[in-house]
Amino acid sequence: MKIEESMKGLVKKAAGTGLMVIIVAVIMVEAIGLVQYYFSQKTIREEASKRAQAELELAQSKIMDVVNQTETAVHNSIWVARWCLGTLDSLDRIPRRIVEDNPIVAGSTMALVPGFDRKNPLRAPYALRTPSGIEMRTLATPEYDYPSQEWFTKPIEIGDGYWSEPYIDTGGGDIAMTTYSTPIKDEDGNICAVLTADISLDWLTELVGEIDIYPNAIGVVLSRAGRIMVSPTETLSMRSSVQEISARWTEDKEVFDSIAHSMLRGDSGVMRIHQKGKANQVYFAPMSRTGWSMSIVIPEGDIYSGIRKVGALIMLLQLLGIVLLIIIIRSSIVNQMKFKKLSDSREKMESELKIGRGIQMSMIPKIFPPFPERKDIDMAGSIVPAKEVGGDLYDFYIKDERLYFCIGDVSGKGVPASLVMAVTRSLFRTVSAHEKSPQRIVTLMNESMSDMNESNMFVTLFCGVLDLVTGHLRYCNAGHNPPMLLTDRIQNLDVVPNIPLGVMPEMSFREQEIDLNYDDALFLYTDGLTEAENAAHELFGEERALQVLHTRRPSDEQLSAVQDAVATFVDGAPQSDDLTMLFIHYLAQPATDTSEQHLILHNNIQQIPQLAEFIETIAEEMKLDQGLAMGLNLALEEAVSNVILYAYPEGSDGLVDIEAIIRKDSLSFIITDSGKPFDPTVVPDADTSLAVEDRPIGGLGIYLVRNLMDEVSYERNEGKNILSMTKKQLTPNQ
Repeated sequence: MKIEESMKGLVKKAAGTGLMVIIVAVIMVEAIGLVQYYFSQKTIREEASKRAQAELELAQSKIMDVVNQTETAVHNSIWVARWCLGTLDSLDRIPRRIVEDNPIVAGSTMALVPGFDRKNPLRAPYALRTPSGIEMRTLATPEYDYPSQEWFTKPIEIGDGYWSEPYIDTGGGDIAMTTYSTPIKDEDGNICAVLTADISLDWLTELVGEIDIYPNAIGVVLSRAGRIMVSPTETLSMRSSVQEISARWTEDKEVFDSIAHSMLRGDSGVMRIHQKGKANQVYFAPMSRTGWSMSIVIPEGDIYSGIRKVGALIMLLQLLGIVLLIIIIRSSIVNQMKFKKLSDSREKMESELKIGRGIQMSMIPKIFPPFPERKDIDMAGSIVPAKEVGGDLYDFYIKDERLYFCIGDVSGKGVPASLVMAVTRSLFRTVSAHEKSPQRIVTLMNESMSDMNESNMFVTLFCGVLDLVTGHLRYCNAGHNPPMLLTDRIQNLDVVPNIPLGVMPEMSFREQEIDLNYDDALFLYTDGLTEAENAAHELFGEERALQVLHTRRPSDEQLSAVQDAVATFVDGAPQSDDLTMLFIHYLAQPATDTSEQHLILHNNIQQIPQLAEFIETIAEEMKLDQGLAMGLNLALEEAVSNVILYAYPEGSDGLVDIEAIIRKDSLSFIITDSGKPFDPTVVPDADTSLAVEDRPIGGLGIYLVRNLMDEVSYERNEGKNILSMTKKQLTPNQ
């Protein structure tokens, strides 16, 4: 009996203990639920605010993009408009060209100040975009009376560009629109006309209609005068003002008036207002330069609909409380399961890192020799990461007989460094595809990496462009180890250190150049070579690398010899940094059939005939037939005339340097000037299918050059425009 009573006591004690554990667990679950509910509500409210602000910023960005494009379209046509003041017969072409060249522009006019044209006191040709094409109309009618329109009077009054209040353009575009207009002045500074670009408000309606951050969220756009430009209620858009709605508003009228006044003042903020008994959050912000203001109204019911998730979380926490009891009872089993899970996670992480290393290595050229068909270059490269993934990189490719190459080292190790490495390599490929200058390549890469460098990581980089024909090497260093130059002796290449990429935007990088001869080589490396340590913490250093490089070998054998020397030195000590090397062996034979001719002209169109004599001398030297010589003369004349007429300010004296490089089967012209930056290669070709009177101004010259020459390229280097034109496969006149 005593034993049974003792057992019952133990059972009761255990039951009491278990009950206490359950009570404590329930209390903990409920407490956790309340805390979670509070913080969930706060988080949801903050998230709603961030989403609304982001939506307003996105809308502002899109609106400003349209505003900027519209203003640019008008401003780019001002000089043509001034020219047309002297040739009024060409007046129609200006608005037509603005509408044709700018898809966002619905209509355009150049309206003359009354009385400027004596024959036609009122003159305002209007180009309108229609489904069937560009339709020309006139606004110089008694019914339209353009001199009294806001878009005409306001820019004349303020003497600058102006965005009009939204309006329905009856008799003109016959759509709801807003107009950007600017005054056109003659040489004496007198306003003679107003040039405009009309923007349909349909795009603004579509933009506001795309707001879907919450199911019932709506957007409203007000003009500077309070007119409702866009509203979910169609009867209000372009028909009512916020002042009229305020007069009819009953709930929270003071709050509504405060919101309206804040929006009209151009303020931004958030306010809470009730409508039909339901609370709403109103977020508003101004749209720069236009005077417009936009608001997003979100019902609080939508914002806190996600609170249902909190209920699910509470249930989950309750289940976790029950699991907690099981964990207390069966802790040993759970511990074993944890150990197994940790082991599985570690294996999975190691597997993913191996995959990451494979992906990283796939971005780096690793097939050597990389250009087996070429006899002028021999290359090899290698990367040995200190961890599964690393931050070193190298890359190279050949384009237009130039070898573009780089080597770099990202600060830090592991996965973050590997991600920055991937971005750096992609930037190099993207930028160098459009730039020939290493200085420009490094500068543009630095701008991009500085903008997105929230982790404060940087990259040391050496970038070079080697002309495989001439051996001329242009390079730019950004804080990287100087490469070793192997000629008849071994020395460090002379480099300006500069700063690494990603440290600071708008930095100036200096470009350098050198000529490589046959059998010269470059050895590029990261500090994982010189800073490799042995067990005694001694560094491998440059001297040991120089000893290995003194023996000339093929590129791949050269790198293998360096790697073997490092492995012997460290003797099994752990690798502390990535080891990356790139070897470039230049093997082009010296050119024996190349000559040069020079001609320097002043920016005087009267000197153009000298080009014919210049071409004639070259044609005689190369024994070219007359037709080919005439084509070359025409291409050169078009390019040089463009520089003479437009590169330098009117009345100033400037030089145009024309260099002809004559090879056995090709002829290149390099035209250099110090005028204002201008890239003729981005000018679209003229549409030769149009009649002369309907063809837009410009584009014909570059069209002729592209058709007459095989290669045309442009670069801006050290304040100079450099245009290169090449004609290949020249056949001498027999």
